[in-house]
Amino acid sequence: MNFKKIACLFALSFGLLITASAQTPATTTPAPADTIWRKGGFFSVNFSQVSFSNWAAGGENSVSLNALSSLFANYKKGRVAWDNNVDLAYGLLKQGDAELRKNEDKIDLTTKFGYDATRKAKWYYTVLFNFKSQFASGYTYSDTDKVEISKFAAPAYTLLAIGIDYKPKDYFSAFLSPITMKNTIVADKTLSDAGAYGVDSGKTVRSEMGAYFNMKFQKEIMTNVGLMTKVDLFSNYQDNPQNVDVNWEFLITMKVNKYISASLSTQLIYDDNIPVTVYEGTGKDKHVVAVGPRTQFKQVFGVGFAYKFAGYGTTAKN
Repeated sequence: MNFKKIACLFALSFGLLITASAQTPATTTPAPADTIWRKGGFFSVNFSQVSFSNWAAGGENSVSLNALSSLFANYKKGRVAWDNNVDLAYGLLKQGDAELRKNEDKIDLTTKFGYDATRKAKWYYTVLFNFKSQFASGYTYSDTDKVEISKFAAPAYTLLAIGIDYKPKDYFSAFLSPITMKNTIVADKTLSDAGAYGVDSGKTVRSEMGAYFNMKFQKEIMTNVGLMTKVDLFSNYQDNPQNVDVNWEFLITMKVNKYISASLSTQLIYDDNIPVTVYEGTGKDKHVVAVGPRTQFKQVFGVGFAYKFAGYGTTAKN
C-alpha cells in the first residue's frame, strides 16, 4: 500500500476523532480517585433468518449467528500504566443447501506496559505485545469440494515492540516503536509447505524487524453510542520498507435499550507479503485471474442482544 493511501487513512481517522470529540457530552461520570483498575467491555449476539416459500422472485433460505466481544482492563498507579485489550468475534452462516460455514472469526489480544517518562501522565516508555489469530479452520469452496486455507495459529501474528506511548487522554493513545519484531506463524504442515501467508515453504515462522505505529481511540461519542477505531502500521527495515503493512479496525455500537443494540464493524488489511487469489466465474467456469497482494476489507453489521460492561466507552479517569 503506497503512502498516498496511508495519508488518506490517517486523514479519515483523525477526522473521525475530531468529529467525535466535538459531539461528546459536556458531563461525564469520573471514577473514584483511588481507582487502580478500570475495566469494561461490550458483548453482543446477532441473529438473522430469511425464509422463502413459493416465492416467485426466487431466493435461498439462510440463517446466521454472529457473536462479538471487546473487553479491556487498564491499570494505573503512580508512574506505571498497564493496558490490556481483547477483541473476539465468531460467526456462522447456513445458506440454502450448503453446509454450515463461518463468516466471522477473530482473536486479537494486546497488552501494553508503560512507565511515565515525564511525570505528567502523557508520555510513557512502553513495551507492547500483540497476538492475532482465529478460532477455527477456514475454507475455499467449489461445487464439489472444499480446501482448508487457514486454522488456529495458521496464520497467527505476534508483535513485540519497544517505544514511546503518547496518552493525553484515557480514551486516546498513539504508540511509536523503532524496534519491533513481527512474526507470522503458520503452525500447519500442509499450509507451511505451500508457503502460505508469506512464510517460506517448509518453515513455520517468518520474522521481520522494523518500525511500528499504533493509534487507538475508544469513547462514548454521544449518549448510547460508542466508537472504537485503531490503526496499526508496520514497515520492515530489510524488505521493501516503503510497502507499509496496514491493519485498520473500526467499531461503532448503538444502544437501543438495556439489552438491544446495533453494531457496525469494519476491518481493512494490506500486507505486501500475503498473496490474495482473485477468481472469476462460478461453478465449472470459476478460474484464477490473479494472485498477489491486495487490499482486504471486511464489514459486519448486526442488530441483536448486547450487554455493555461498566466502563466501556466512557471517559472516566483512574
